[in-house]
Amino acid sequence: MLNKNVIDEINAKVSEVLQNSPAKDIEKNIRVMLSGAFSRLDLVTRDEFDIQQEMLQRTREKLIALEIKVTELETRLMQQSVSATISEQQHNL
Repeated sequence: MLNKNVIDEINAKVSEVLQNSPAKDIEKNIRVMLSGAFSRLDLVTRDEFDIQQEMLQRTREKLIALEIKVTELETRLMQQSVSATISEQQHNL
């Protein structure tokens, strides 16, 4: 197995050669091109996506809770209406 210093030295030399080569310029140009293309696509970051996903989950939970509450209120209103109708019918007898 190679000595860690040898590996680090080879890595440093390769990085130095790449920085002074046209490959580094090509990499920079490609990054700029991709950045421009991505900005035109109106993409969002992963963090923004995760935040929106959390907000959507909380909104869904609130919606479910409100639907349950509306159902309970409708049931109670229906029961009161039936009770009032029965009471009125008994009063008319």
